[in-house]
Amino acid sequence: MRFPVIRTPSLFNFVLCAAILIPAAAISAAPAGQPAAELAQLADRYIARTFELNPVMATWAGEKQYIDKFVNNLTPSFRERELAVQTETLAALDRIDSTMLAPADRLTYEVLRYRASMRRDEAQFDFYLTPFNQFYSLPLTLVQFASTEGAQPFRSVADYEAFLRRMDGFPGWVDSAISNMREGASKRVVQPKVLMQRVLVQLKTQLVTDPVKSGFYKPVLKFPASITEPDRVRLTAAYRDMVVARVVPAFARLHDFIEKEYLPRCRDSAGLSDTPNGAAKYAFRARESTTTDLSPDAIHATGLAEVARIRGEMDKVRRQVGFKGDLPAFLASITADPRHAPFKTEAEVIEAYRVIQRRVEPLLDKLFSRKPRAALEIRPEPEITRATAAAHYNVGAPDGSRPGVFYAPVRDAQTYTSPKMTSLFLHEGLPGHHFESSLAQESSLSRFRRMTRFNAYGEGWGLYAESLGTELGVYDDPYQYLGRLLAEMHRAIRLVVDTGMHAKGWSREQAIAFSIENEGGREADVVQEIERYMAIPGQALSYKIGELKIMELRRLAEQKLGAKFDVRAFHEELLKDGNLPLAVLEEKLKRWIAAR
Repeated sequence: MRFPVIRTPSLFNFVLCAAILIPAAAISAAPAGQPAAELAQLADRYIARTFELNPVMATWAGEKQYIDKFVNNLTPSFRERELAVQTETLAALDRIDSTMLAPADRLTYEVLRYRASMRRDEAQFDFYLTPFNQFYSLPLTLVQFASTEGAQPFRSVADYEAFLRRMDGFPGWVDSAISNMREGASKRVVQPKVLMQRVLVQLKTQLVTDPVKSGFYKPVLKFPASITEPDRVRLTAAYRDMVVARVVPAFARLHDFIEKEYLPRCRDSAGLSDTPNGAAKYAFRARESTTTDLSPDAIHATGLAEVARIRGEMDKVRRQVGFKGDLPAFLASITADPRHAPFKTEAEVIEAYRVIQRRVEPLLDKLFSRKPRAALEIRPEPEITRATAAAHYNVGAPDGSRPGVFYAPVRDAQTYTSPKMTSLFLHEGLPGHHFESSLAQESSLSRFRRMTRFNAYGEGWGLYAESLGTELGVYDDPYQYLGRLLAEMHRAIRLVVDTGMHAKGWSREQAIAFSIENEGGREADVVQEIERYMAIPGQALSYKIGELKIMELRRLAEQKLGAKFDVRAFHEELLKDGNLPLAVLEEKLKRWIAAR
């Protein structure tokens, strides 16, 4: 599969909002004729402005200076400021002679232009009218921060006070969310009804009469030993007041608005194309997610071809283990066979993942010359998000103060099946997201490059990492290899059902049926996945498109280099420059192949 080289249209002059105008001194401080220095300053300014406008994102990235900040990203003024950052950055890039840049700086130039262009293009759409869903939600992010197990630090009195200041902005955000959803309802830009029913269940968990039962009260139940008794008394009273006076009323307003006013006006359809300008919005999300110009139709066709190919591979496993029925019966038997659901408790599931980790770790030298310094931990998904979350990875802090974490949601340990566990660990943990994310953070890359991510690269690497289980020798059990195929099938199905629902008029039920037919599994799990794709159109396309590109580039390297091909060197080159758009990655690796 070929991907087009990124091309950015010429820019027009844009009058900037004075509140966030990038000062000319910040752009031109470098001596004239030194484009690399100009670019470095521009990129550093860009990521600083991005974090200033998105301090919650900055906290996830480990940027401690923003832990008390809250910016309401649902207001017209925010959108003006956000757009101004992008247009000014693009104009500044136009003034840099990119032909004078060294290869490493050229990558920074291309990444910055790509990201700013995408954010500028996003501004033409009305995504702010549907500000959250059951999968991505600022209220849930803040609850997770308050758990003391997320990115928000709670190590000192200053940390506790910082979170109190941050939460001062939450009620205003809720009021803006209600206003935007009300406007969206008047324009028929609304969420699917089933998704908002899920949101109501989540919001209800925070409608407590006893503040001690609130997720936002947890920090004062987990004081570190260094906090003195007088400070504990004062902070406990402050957190109680925050819950009673600000948090619970805000959650109640949001819950009541959705239940009484918004939900009756939500749509029964599944796809974004059923909203005004929906086809263009989905085409943008597909482009953003895959970092390609592939059309939804082309992605759909690729998905159907991959589904057919992987079915053939799964049928080989069926014959290998001697199963007498057809493939659908074989897949159904995996769920029904108690041998594949050996767990009784959540702790047993987590320990089984740790056993896989201990097996994989000593094998990685075979494929990698460099490994992360950061530790990897495996934890169960927090209770508040367990019902809707998929397995995921959270990168640790750049300074090593927080490890990378693979979160595994275990909704019912007794029905948790084992065949997919090895491939899932390879994807989320080692050598998947933990390598890809931590190596970038530990590198000498600029702050902008370390902090900028594109889903197709990250998730493409994760899915490619699953394929490495064969070379590592950890798919020696045919059922674990079947789990790998099922995981790959899962991502191929995403190409079909995501484009099906959002571009081809598929219903939620049609997408569920297609998934069950081709990968089996429990209907409840499939429903949760399909509703995830409904909630975040296009995001699920990134995995398979990214994997296909990485595999294509490896085959190219093997073909061109022959006996000179070194898989460790290939992986080093693939990872050393951090997260890149696929077109940029392709050109970089082609230059590397030619140089060798």
